[in-house]
Amino acid sequence: MSKYILALDQGTTSSRAILFDKKGSIVGTVQREFKQIFPQDGWVEHDATEIWESQVEVARQVMLENNCTSRDIAAIGITNQRETTVVWDKESGKPIYNAIVWQDRRTSAYCDKLREKGMSDEVKDKTGLIIDSYFSGTKLRWILENVEGAMTKAKEGKLCFGTIDTWLVYCLTEGKVHVTDVSNASRTMMYNINEMKWDDVLLKELNIPIAILPQVKSSSEVYGVTKLLGDYQISISGIAGDQQAALFGQMCTKPGMVKNTYGTGCFMLMNTGEKKIKSENNLLTTIAWQIGDKVNYALEGSVFIGGAVVQWLRDGLKIIKTSTEVEELAKSVNDNGGVVVVPAFAGLGAPHWNQYARGSVFGLTRATTNGHIARAALESIAFQTYDVLKAMEADSKIKISELRVDGGASVNNAMMQFQSNLLMADVIRPKVTETTAQGAAYLAGLAVGFWSSIDEISDQWAVDKRFTPQLDEKLLHNKLQMWERAVKATLAWSDLAD
Repeated sequence: MSKYILALDQGTTSSRAILFDKKGSIVGTVQREFKQIFPQDGWVEHDATEIWESQVEVARQVMLENNCTSRDIAAIGITNQRETTVVWDKESGKPIYNAIVWQDRRTSAYCDKLREKGMSDEVKDKTGLIIDSYFSGTKLRWILENVEGAMTKAKEGKLCFGTIDTWLVYCLTEGKVHVTDVSNASRTMMYNINEMKWDDVLLKELNIPIAILPQVKSSSEVYGVTKLLGDYQISISGIAGDQQAALFGQMCTKPGMVKNTYGTGCFMLMNTGEKKIKSENNLLTTIAWQIGDKVNYALEGSVFIGGAVVQWLRDGLKIIKTSTEVEELAKSVNDNGGVVVVPAFAGLGAPHWNQYARGSVFGLTRATTNGHIARAALESIAFQTYDVLKAMEADSKIKISELRVDGGASVNNAMMQFQSNLLMADVIRPKVTETTAQGAAYLAGLAVGFWSSIDEISDQWAVDKRFTPQLDEKLLHNKLQMWERAVKATLAWSDLAD
């Protein structure tokens, strides 16, 4: 009897492999960072081959460290950085260009043209998305139009497109399987979430041949097998984009339940059940997952720069040497000293959606210290989350009383307390905060009978710490007013720059 599910968590800055046992507990984890490529301002790329090599390396390493063979693994679940776009040659299996990362803004001007053509309503009605360079469709178009011979090869069926999940499955199955799941497909700006298929009109507008696209499957089924991790073949049976996987891992399986993941960016999702809610407040309507014939939808607010602001403090300003130092530095001062950081390094996401905004720091004086800047940077993550939550409450007509949290920054107690204070709601951190990988594991395990039902999995979810609001309303009002002024000034600056 197999003992584990292997989750492959392919993120924006690192590849991880995590083993989960029958209780949903982590048995072992191995992580490896890979290179971030910035060819010019606003461009962000990854080497897709390095992503694959790092992912298979950590998978083998976590098995080795835990004396685990391929016979011990019931299935593999994959979760991935979404929207990041890879195109590869069918014959050689090699990418024809670097992966263009979700943060990349090179197609912003083309997105402006689509809006000018009056495409916004059609895109929103069909895909649930806003026209933005964030999504895969315009990135794919850019590769086909800028790599010599790519469009001709695509029309001849000689190229494959995929988000990172598709690329990993293709590599794991040695080129036999070209698939994605509904959650990742719904992030491409090419997939019709009403008809559950690639949309011919949008493909024609983007000039993308349908032959290049993967087959779209549910989030929990056997897609294929891999023989690359040992003598015994392992089923690949769960796929979900990282934020949808985290929603499932947090067991937000009922309508109205909300989670926020604090990763490179911040991503808040509300499960809306089998009902699609069209946002009036610049949120996205997206597919959460599909299990069997049942499709669950979600409202989503995306913040582009969350934990990445800490990387900026470390690598850009060099005021900390490791990310873990930020909490102590922030606690070295009593408050932010009037400093507000708006980390719009890659534009502003929900609910503003301004792709030309850039990062700003306000309120500097001679008394400002590294501690004030660090504290303001951490607070910016919570402020952006506040903006998204308020938009979500307005769309759903539901007053949110609790927020389930996960991701790297969720282990920061001071920040989670500040988040609770801002939201005037309970913030709940589970015992297992690796909910992205856990969600992928659960989806994979359900498909092969490792777990019998969602109810069995729900019983495993446990609270580590609950944060309750501890801030008087006057102070809260003052803090929010400072943040709103800073955002308005940042947006005004982007208008001038434009």
